[in-house]
Amino acid sequence: MKGSFRTHSGSSTSFFQRFKAPRTATLVLSIVLGTSLLAGCSSGSSEPQVGSAESAANVNKEGFPIVKEKITLSMMGPDVGMQNWKDMPAFQEMEKLSNISFKFENPPLDSFETKKNLVFASGEYPDIFYASSLTQADEVNYGSQGILLPLEDLIDNGYAPNLKKVLDENPAIRKSITTPDGHIYSLPVINQQSIWYRSPMWYNGDFLEALNVKEADLPKTTEELYDLLVRFRDEDPNGNGKKDEIPLASVKLDDVRSWLLGAWGIYGEDIYNDANGKVHFARTEDGYREFLTYMNRLWSEKLLDHETFSQTPDQKKAKGASNQLGLFQDWHAYFTHGGKPTTKDPMFIPVKSDAVDKPAVAIHPGLSTGAFAITESNPAPEASLRWVDYMYSYDGAMLFDKGPEGLIYETVNKEDHTKKWKPLPSEYNSREDYRGTLTPNYGTPAPTLLSPDLQKGLKEDFDLWVDKQNEEKILAYDPQPPFPILYLTPEEQSEISSLRADMDTYIQQMEAKFVTGQEPLSGWDNYLATVKQMGSDRIIEIYQAAYDRWKNS
Repeated sequence: MKGSFRTHSGSSTSFFQRFKAPRTATLVLSIVLGTSLLAGCSSGSSEPQVGSAESAANVNKEGFPIVKEKITLSMMGPDVGMQNWKDMPAFQEMEKLSNISFKFENPPLDSFETKKNLVFASGEYPDIFYASSLTQADEVNYGSQGILLPLEDLIDNGYAPNLKKVLDENPAIRKSITTPDGHIYSLPVINQQSIWYRSPMWYNGDFLEALNVKEADLPKTTEELYDLLVRFRDEDPNGNGKKDEIPLASVKLDDVRSWLLGAWGIYGEDIYNDANGKVHFARTEDGYREFLTYMNRLWSEKLLDHETFSQTPDQKKAKGASNQLGLFQDWHAYFTHGGKPTTKDPMFIPVKSDAVDKPAVAIHPGLSTGAFAITESNPAPEASLRWVDYMYSYDGAMLFDKGPEGLIYETVNKEDHTKKWKPLPSEYNSREDYRGTLTPNYGTPAPTLLSPDLQKGLKEDFDLWVDKQNEEKILAYDPQPPFPILYLTPEEQSEISSLRADMDTYIQQMEAKFVTGQEPLSGWDNYLATVKQMGSDRIIEIYQAAYDRWKNS
């Protein structure tokens, strides 16, 4: 039945990676937020067949509607808790334009990765994965099994003219989304707007005001940061007469690690390279030991939240809403505080230790893959690709970035794409809250081309302030993309998977023990010896070879 999940016998391999960037036909470069690669791909004996004469005959290659006879497909993507996808105006408007409707499967964002892996393991697939953060290994594994369809022929044969134009003008992007077997199994987010590799950290402006700390006096070194956190702890900056302030908030250090590791010259949380092209494993570096020492100091003096390793992001946000947090990470500070956008909460300035001349700062690569894929269950791959291709045009990107015109914005000048905001409905605290009810492209890596034109005329004082904060506090430090985690050969992937299966768990456990003092830092040498015994040197060797291949390709 069209639109239902269909069955296929397949296996599942779980990974955690997101962002990728260029490589040749034998190696694809991936920029990721996660750290590990699994391997495992089976080689098929024949090329998968994509589409059919019948499904192609129902498609108009140009204009709307996309299909002559209406079809219904199934789509899986994460629910961020703002609005049911079936009720979102972006999907409703796109259905009118395209003649394609969807049945949605939307697990909550915080459990989506698990649900996605279960779907792959079950053999019952949606027709489309949307904003599903398909990993590098998902593509290699499920693409080689025929579960994910190769899209390059459909792209080149006229079913994705907008995307093809982008790929033709930017060959590096095509290489970035092409797997080692020469196929394109997922489509990207092409982001020409973003600076942040990870969401920034923000200071609580109310705390700073209470302590008479001016923005010019914000910490620039690890010692200055320590001193300010002590003041957050001791001087009652929330003014309630209680010692309930939490100077630095975190969830398992995943939200602050990348910013603070830079204080010791480390650009990534896992594998990174230096200026000479030498590959390093961050968790075995002296700088990582110094990071652990510093975090243990913060923990022991109650400057780091003592629920860091047990709380959820929502629990951290609840503390922010109670005005307890001094320094924390989020996309914007008011996402944690609640309320409306404000310029009172300044962005964290990357700090440096005495070990380096300047902090290492990572910047977003501008490309994320795994945003859209078509499965073997899909009865209309040509129509599905034409549908998503609209998101790589200005009009389609606007529809799914801001919702249909007339709700949150209206056009002032069609020629130069100048727009203006409509009045915000009274039931919403911010336009972001409202936008999250209009489109699925909110807090998810959705397929699109995010060009500067989308924001033309819409930047207000808060947006301009954020731009200035970025310029002064991120771009001023000559940021670079974090180390590319590469597509490996199947043999290399298999070995990495085996080596890291237990190593990553051990590293995570030991990080928590070192920081909380359950394991004294005097145990570093034993930790290092254990990680080396588990294969860290071999991991560096494999990635060095892959990185050298990429540089020379």
